[in-house]
Amino acid sequence: MAGWAARLVLLAGAAALASGSQGDREPVYRDCVLKCEEQNCSGGALKHFRSRQPIYMSLAGWTCRDDCKYECMWVTVGLYLQEGHKVPQFHGKWPFSRFLFFQEPASAVASFLNGLASLVMLCRYRTFVPVSSPMYHTCVAFAWVSLNAWFWSTVFHTRDTDLTEKMDYFCASTVILHSIYLCCVSLIRFDYGYNLVANVAIGLVNVVWWLAWCLWNQRRLPHVRKCVVVVLLLQGLSLLELLDFPPLFWVLDAHAIWHISTIPVHVLFFSFLEDDSLYLLKESEAKFKRD
Repeated sequence: MAGWAARLVLLAGAAALASGSQGDREPVYRDCVLKCEEQNCSGGALKHFRSRQPIYMSLAGWTCRDDCKYECMWVTVGLYLQEGHKVPQFHGKWPFSRFLFFQEPASAVASFLNGLASLVMLCRYRTFVPVSSPMYHTCVAFAWVSLNAWFWSTVFHTRDTDLTEKMDYFCASTVILHSIYLCCVSLIRFDYGYNLVANVAIGLVNVVWWLAWCLWNQRRLPHVRKCVVVVLLLQGLSLLELLDFPPLFWVLDAHAIWHISTIPVHVLFFSFLEDDSLYLLKESEAKFKRD
C-alpha cells in the first residue's frame, strides 16, 4: 500500500512535468528532431526506415519520429555533458538507454517481477486459504487488481504513449482504492451505513476538487459554468440518497428517484465535455501553428 502511494506521488510529479522539460525545450533538440524527420520520415526515406527497422520495434509501435526523438535526445545530452551542465530531462523523464523495444528496461523488468511475485502469491493464497474464509474473495480480487496494475506498469515502461501512461496511472490508483477498501472490511462491519458514509466523504472530495478547478479556470473558459451547475446539481440531488422510505408502489424509492433525476445532469455534463474538448482542440492547433 505504502509503495503504491509513493509511486502515485512520483507519477503525479512526472505528469506535471510531462508537458515540457529542459531537454525537449532546447532549440538544438527541436531542430535536430525536425531535421531528422525531414530526412528520414517521409517518402522513400520512410520506406527505407521501415525496411531496416527490426520487426520487434515495429510491433511495439516505435515510429520514425520516435526514433528521431530518441537519437536527438542523446545528441542533446552529449552537448550538455560536454559543456559541463547537468543531464536534462525530456518530456518529464530522464534519458534512458533503450534495450530492444524497452524504453525503460529496468523499470519494465522490475514491474514485470512485481507482477510475477503477485501472481505467485495469488496462487499460494488460493492453495492454502480455504474459499470459505471471510476475506477470501476480497483478497483474491485485490491480487487481480494488483496484477492488472503491474501489467500496465510494465507496458508503460516498455512503451510510453498517452494510452499506456493513463492506464498506468489509473490502474495504480485502483490499487490504492482497493487497498483502502480491504483495510475497511478488515476492521469494521462494512454494511450499508458505512458504505454510504464512505461514498459521501469521497463525493465531498470530488465536489471540492471540481469546484476548485472551475474557480481556477472560470475567467478563460466560459463553458466552465456548465460544470459548476453539474457539480452543484449532483451534490444537491445526492441528498436524495440520504432519504429512507418504503418504495412508492413498491417500485420507486429514493435511490431510484436519484437515478432518474441525474439523467438530464449527464446531458449537461457531456455538453460541458464537448465544449471543453473543442476548446482543447483549438488550443492544440494554435500551439502546433506556433511551433
